Order: sequence, then structure tokens, then C-alpha cells
Amino acid sequence: MATYVWQGVSLSGKKVTGELEAKSKGEVLKDLRRQRIRITLIREKAAKASSLARRKKVTVKTIALFTRQFATMISAGLPLIQCLEILAQQMENPTMRAAVNNIMQRIEGGATLAESLHEYPDIFSDLYVAMVEAGEAGGILDTILERLAVHLEKMDALQRKVKSAMTYPLVVLFVSLGASAFMLLFLIPRFAAMFTDFGGDLPLPTKMVMGASDLLKHWGWLILLIGIALGVLFKRYRATDAGRLVTDRLFLRVPVLGNVLRKSAVSRFSRTLGTLLSSGVPLLDGLSVTARAAGNRVVQLAVSDVRTAVTGGRTLADPMRACGVFPPMVTQMVSVGEETGRLDEMLGKVANFYDDEVDSAVDSLTSIIEPVMIVVMGVVVGGMLIAMYLPMFKLISVVSGG
Repeated sequence: MATYVWQGVSLSGKKVTGELEAKSKGEVLKDLRRQRIRITLIREKAAKASSLARRKKVTVKTIALFTRQFATMISAGLPLIQCLEILAQQMENPTMRAAVNNIMQRIEGGATLAESLHEYPDIFSDLYVAMVEAGEAGGILDTILERLAVHLEKMDALQRKVKSAMTYPLVVLFVSLGASAFMLLFLIPRFAAMFTDFGGDLPLPTKMVMGASDLLKHWGWLILLIGIALGVLFKRYRATDAGRLVTDRLFLRVPVLGNVLRKSAVSRFSRTLGTLLSSGVPLLDGLSVTARAAGNRVVQLAVSDVRTAVTGGRTLADPMRACGVFPPMVTQMVSVGEETGRLDEMLGKVANFYDDEVDSAVDSLTSIIEPVMIVVMGVVVGGMLIAMYLPMFKLISVVSGG
């Protein structure tokens, strides 16, 4: 059984609405026809998202695909409600499908598209809502949605580049830790039993490895709990404003990785502000939205300071130069854009340039981390093996001498 929402006109000409539970839309039509009601709208009511659906995250890729399809339908002349109804039926993500259905109901109730999107901040960002609002006010919603789709696709590509830079070293790190734990828990104890029977004084490296094996064997659960606790504490600390600022500042100072994150943040800032300005959003509003969408607390505070300076009558380039976050090339391009009246175009060029810079930085990070991780893994695993073979060499020398 499903619940259907219907609207129609009675025999007296009065508009009537209601809800009916039925197995299909056809049964609802039959029931309403028996009541001599002329149907104008009938559709299945959006079910409340389940706890699993609420937990299912909506990715940038999903939002970009939704926006691209939405823009195509609007430019083809389809009514707004019909576009949303079709998109809701096509959505595989249950959270996104429920959101689109509820947005459609709000619009039918008289709300604007921007107001309806604003009810879902976890899915549609301030940037998204601001641009849609500008598109509705200017009558260019299809153009704005097209720009949003391009923006989201580029941001998704940028996020995937940064994530790919971190995937390989993390995989190598976990493999090396797993191999080390396996050796300490299963291989080293067998050697230790043999050395105990052998007697004699063991080399220091061997004693250290055997001590690490005993520690992991007897207190491994405690070490694991401490690691989990530290991870939870770090996550909670990072969730605070002060913690986010401290950790973001530290991340930006990490060699090589900080370079990737800084260039990624500059690209995000330039593309977001440029897209907003080209869509008709005022500069101050654009800076406010861009600050919230910065993705890095250090950059967010810098953009907020820039906005304050611009509110006081200064140009955009001067406070950007003074904050020390943006590279000289960015501030020079912004200055030229302000002087020529083509700031949005210049910001777009900056974003494209830094997208390529992120590619190069990711390649550099990968090329540096790969040999480093291999060497570290070789030193750890090889060091343990050598430490355990040292007593055997001593045993061989004793036997040979005897």
C-alpha cells in the first residue's frame, strides 16, 4: 500500500485535495471517479526517509548529475514541478530522492525553489541556494543551473584528485602495519621459543623485537583502545572552531601535502567567487558565501577579513594581498580583473590554472611518498627479520667453533 496525494474539482466546481492509501494510482483514480471528482493532479506521497536513508550521504557527484539533468529539462521548457517529479523518480540515492520530493511539495505550496532548497543545507550549499535565487530573480534559471553543474563537476574532480593523493600512502601504511603486527603476533613468538631453549645472551635488537612482540600480544587490546580513543578525541577537537583552525593551519604547513591543500583551497575560492559573480550575485554576498564554502578554516577567516575590508571601501586585491594566504599571482589577476571590470572571468582563469597546479602537486606528492613508504616498510619488516636472525648467526658460529 502507498499513500497518494491528489487534487481535483468537485461537481460543484470547488477545488478539493486529499490523500488516499491504495495499491496503485489506478485504484485511486477509480475511487475518485466514483465520487465524481475531476482529477487535476495525482502522485505518490514522498515517504519519510528511513534512518538508513537519512544516514546515506549525498555526494557532490550526485548533486552535479541532478543539477545537469535539471538544467537540461528547464532549458527544454518543461515546467518546474514536472522536472522535479521526473528527477525524483530517477534518483537512486534515497536521501536525495526524499529531498527532491519534499522540495516539490513545498513549491506546490507556494515556496520558491531557492527557499525550498534552503531547507536542505546538508545537500544544497549556500553557494547553490544563492545562485538559484539569483537565477529565479533574473529569469535565467537554466543558465544558472548549467553554471552550477559545471562548477560542481570541477569541484568533484578537484576533491577526487586530492583524495587520490592520500589513498596510496594510506594503503601502504596499513599494509606495513598489518605485516608488522602479523610478524610480531605469530612469527616472532616461534623464534622466541627457540631462542629460550637455546639460552645465552641475545643481541639487543632481538631483545627489542621480542619485547615489542610480548607488548603487542598481552597489551594489544589496550593499544587499540588508546588509538581509537585518540582518534575520537581528535575528531571531536577538530569539530570545534578552535580545533578546526589549529588542525587546518597544521595541515597547510605539512611539506608537499600543505602545498596540495593550499592550491586546492585557492582553486575552490576562485571558482566559487567567479561563478557567483558571473551569475549576478553581489560581491559582498559572494564573499560571504565563498567564506563558508572555503573548506579550510584558515582560508575562511582570510576571506571574512577580506570581506570586512571591502565593506569599508577597499578594493578586493589589497586585503587579499595583505592577509598572506593568497599567492601573488592570484592577487595580481584579481587586481587586473577589478581594473578591467572582468573580475569573474579572471577568477575563472585563476581557478583553471590552479586546477592544473593541483594535478602537478598531486603527482609530486605521489612520486615522493611512494619511495618513502617503500623504504619505511622495508626498514621495519626487514629490521625485524634481521633482528631475529642475529641469534641464529651466533648459534652457527658457536657450533662451528665447537
